[in-house]
Amino acid sequence: MSKADNIVRVMSPGGSQVTDHSVSAERARSLYETMVLARTFDEKAVSLHRQGRIGTYAPMAGQEAAQIGAVAAMPDRDYLFPTYRDHAMFLQRGVDLREVLLHLSGEGNYIDHEDPADLTTFPITIPIATQLPHAVGVGMAAKYKGDDVASLVSFGDGATSEGDFHEALNFAGVFETPTVFFCQNNGYAISVPRERQTASATIAQKAQAYGFDGVRVDGNDVFAVYDVVSEALENARNGGGPTLVEAVTYRKGAHTTTDDPSKYRDESDAEDWRLEDPLDRARTYLEEEFGWSETDEAATQEWATETVREAVAAAEDHTGLDPGEMFEHAYADMPAHLREQRRQLVDEPQVDH
Repeated sequence: MSKADNIVRVMSPGGSQVTDHSVSAERARSLYETMVLARTFDEKAVSLHRQGRIGTYAPMAGQEAAQIGAVAAMPDRDYLFPTYRDHAMFLQRGVDLREVLLHLSGEGNYIDHEDPADLTTFPITIPIATQLPHAVGVGMAAKYKGDDVASLVSFGDGATSEGDFHEALNFAGVFETPTVFFCQNNGYAISVPRERQTASATIAQKAQAYGFDGVRVDGNDVFAVYDVVSEALENARNGGGPTLVEAVTYRKGAHTTTDDPSKYRDESDAEDWRLEDPLDRARTYLEEEFGWSETDEAATQEWATETVREAVAAAEDHTGLDPGEMFEHAYADMPAHLREQRRQLVDEPQVDH
């Protein structure tokens, strides 16, 4: 099989039904419940920003299946490098929702943990594509050490226009690193549509230039994403090198809560994608395969709403950071200029007149 033969391998033929998957009832329910929690949180986060209670927020509605399916495929030992829209990835990874909200309020960074086992999940990156070389570097280190781990790095279609993307894929291909490049192709890089990003027919086929496989998957099918990423990670850990996965999905909301997508996006396209809502498709699968009922749905919605409510309350009850903490953990021996700044701010606060 040539590299080109593997470009498009899992893609629904256009219908809103989920393709047939071998998945247990327990896993299917768990994935759907996390998707509902993510959507409920997303709606609340947009509201919190409108009220001035958190900072600028990047909505993830429409991309839950891509994010949750990919992370569900990762064992805890694998390294995750998320981007700024990947709030659902943190939820699937087991990060408490309160931690996510603390970050959004400017009082946390997702990885304020002392347990080394928690340090396989890296903090989000705001600069576009800078996390890709990091993921490749961790993969190279793991390969040199003989560790049975892989790294997965998430990014949007706009990141493929950055030099970091090409440098990372080149290094990964040359050194055959255990890295999965997970592109959430949501159709737009802020206001720029995918067709203005690249003349390539797909993003997945860009892997050919660097000597490894690219796979295009239906990013609104949580089970398909889980299957494809599971296989890519297993291949990476077994010495098969990197894979580029393009999860084709749609960003239902704005790029961020400071953006107006009506200025650049055709709403008729959005209407077509509403028929492909990942939550509706997963629920349909549960109903048809495992007898998911209205009672189950009501209980899940109630649980998600209450979980979000409790997390918001817990985050807003946080007493706040000590200003002195910004000076800690940067240097083993604090330099004189920082000691002086700390003295003026913390020890002996001074106000200039």
